[in-house]
Amino acid sequence: MKTHLILFPILMPLGGAVIAMLLRHRPRLQVRWTFATLLVSLAMSASLLWTVWQQGVPLVFEGGGWAAPFGIAVVGDLLGLLLVVMSQTVLLSGVLYAWGSRDQVVRYPTFYPLFLMLTTGLTGAMLTGDLFNLYVFAELLVISGTVLTAVSDDKYGTEAAYKYFYISLLAAAFMLLAIGSLYVSYGTLNMADLGQRIAADGSQPLLPVAIALLLAAFMIKSAVFPFHFWQPDFHTAAPTAVSAMLSSVVVKLGVYGFLRMTTLLFVAQAETIQTVLLVVGVIGVVFGGLSAIGTHNVKRMLAYSTLAQIGFILVGIGWGTALSIAAALVFAVNHSLIKAAMLMLAGAVASRAPVKTAAFAAITGLGKYLPGMGVLFFLGSLALAGIPPTNGFISKLLLFQSGIAAAEWGVLALIGVSSVLTLVYTMRAFRRIWWQAPDAEVKVKASGDRLLAPILLLGLVVLLGVWAEPLVSLAQATTEWLLSPAAYVAAVLGG
Repeated sequence: MKTHLILFPILMPLGGAVIAMLLRHRPRLQVRWTFATLLVSLAMSASLLWTVWQQGVPLVFEGGGWAAPFGIAVVGDLLGLLLVVMSQTVLLSGVLYAWGSRDQVVRYPTFYPLFLMLTTGLTGAMLTGDLFNLYVFAELLVISGTVLTAVSDDKYGTEAAYKYFYISLLAAAFMLLAIGSLYVSYGTLNMADLGQRIAADGSQPLLPVAIALLLAAFMIKSAVFPFHFWQPDFHTAAPTAVSAMLSSVVVKLGVYGFLRMTTLLFVAQAETIQTVLLVVGVIGVVFGGLSAIGTHNVKRMLAYSTLAQIGFILVGIGWGTALSIAAALVFAVNHSLIKAAMLMLAGAVASRAPVKTAAFAAITGLGKYLPGMGVLFFLGSLALAGIPPTNGFISKLLLFQSGIAAAEWGVLALIGVSSVLTLVYTMRAFRRIWWQAPDAEVKVKASGDRLLAPILLLGLVVLLGVWAEPLVSLAQATTEWLLSPAAYVAAVLGG
């Protein structure tokens, strides 16, 4: 099905950013416009996802009327639209959190336009059918995230932004070299056409180089071990409304890339790629969990937690079965909701401290004045650890079921033991903030960041824990689509 409506989720935040910039002298109207823009964009994305799911045919727009592979295609298949709906849901909650935040940065006239540009970059990257355009949208995402971090209230924001920018510059170089290698070898960058040509001729000498470079680029995007080192500093210093987005949905761009690599672009080479992802995934689960235990800052702890949680997702992709890929998709969606909510709660606690910081030294014992926030943090901790009745339990249950079905006993044992680490570091944080007595009398600020956004996200966490069937069914339908690359090729190229 060919339709221009698939452009709407990209153009709405892009056009909204321009108008938001024109409203820079009217801050209240600007934030309301940003929220309304994302709300309408999310509604359209959800409608398009439902249409594609029910009809079983992706939406394809051919730029300039030129048929692919000569024109630039925008493709709304189940994978792209599922991740767009996931991302825009969390991004909408990020605007809501920023609206009620005490951070000075959210009052800068460029904050909300940049937030909408970040949304444009992430959405466009997941809907484009062209590998070079994926690079362009990814760079738009990097520039927006870098500036949003550089203007942080935290004194280390500029340093963190430099780290993020330069490591992203390395990822950009890897991706450009991979794109050049593929174009020289196959004469196309349309992903459907490229997948078809690589399947017909996998003997090109630059193909292994391109695969390795793309793997490295997407690993950097998702902060996968051993390319994770920039993430803890970055997320600790970024404004809460920004770090909650970057650590929950922006890192899923790499997950999207791995899925496209193994199910569309390099199907014949997928087994080797999946082995690499499985190894780094297991290492990430163990290393991320152990590192989170030893941190001194709640945001930093949650940044290392992302390394571990992405590791679980990579294990699912690495096993490569229909059940494990569906489990990885459910895990990706559920983790996005949980991690955004937990980072918002960390920011809300920090906003009530005498000096706004998420360091344990400043917020130990602060929780006795914030009992309601403690209930929310405890619920989020259960979800992150995979305990019912939360969606985190559904994620790990599906992943472990897929491991049992694939008889991956060694990997199951490793990630099973490492799963306990999540409960250890989240409960350690909960105990220090809500149960441990402070070293001295703590003076809590009368007000801080509002909790509406994390409350709504945690509501979804519980809802998808007790009523998981729709998301699981959608993930299974998406997996069935992914494992039939000929259907994607036919939809984009015809035939």
